Amino acid sequence: MGRAFEFRKERKFKRWAKMAVQFTRIGKEIVIAVKDGGPSPDTNSRLRTAIQNAKAVNMPKDRVDAAIKRASNKDEKGYEEHVYEGYAQHGVAVLIETATDNTNRTVANVRSYFNKTGGTLGKTGSLDFIFNRKSIFRFVPGDKDLEELELELIDFGLEELYLEADEEGNDVAVVQTAFEDFGRMQKALEDLGVEMKSAKLERISLSTTAVTEEQAADVLKLIDKLEEDDDVQAVYHNMAE
Repeated sequence: MGRAFEFRKERKFKRWAKMAVQFTRIGKEIVIAVKDGGPSPDTNSRLRTAIQNAKAVNMPKDRVDAAIKRASNKDEKGYEEHVYEGYAQHGVAVLIETATDNTNRTVANVRSYFNKTGGTLGKTGSLDFIFNRKSIFRFVPGDKDLEELELELIDFGLEELYLEADEEGNDVAVVQTAFEDFGRMQKALEDLGVEMKSAKLERISLSTTAVTEEQAADVLKLIDKLEEDDDVQAVYHNMAE
């Protein structure tokens, strides 16, 4: 069948693997949300957000419903959320968000990834001066007048409204606001009829560390190991592009 077939097959397997990781992470988000605020998305904004993010990655509805049902069981164990911080090689700051049912396993794994790739795991809060937590909402702009929308959202804490490209090269509008304004911005967008692709709290780096291509490869070894771990929800770094 040739190299072209093998290349397409490899890409397909990578895409399936990525989807599986996304489903697992969102499944945990759903469980945490239900344990925190109940099984109804109408009264639980965090669950509503998780369901929204599940739709954005085409997570099957039966898997979403199963996660909600599982989390509604009082005997079902929940997940603890922890943040780990440290430095990869070449001075690149790395912050990891996790959701786990076994903290000892998670911290041991994270520490081993840093050690094996020449990095150093630091103390919680050691990177507060590098990463700022922001509320990030993404949606397909369509025929919306972004300048008009920008004016309407200022009163709800809008900091930035800009366009970025998704993995397929399509335009995606991004709304950024402060961490504490997540709830009211989410409601404002819903009231305005904006159908969001995703709504997340993300870490934005306030400064970057320049590296060579060879150094970047060293750093990516750590990031790849972290992102492959089932307990890891998100990985952030300040490596310059």
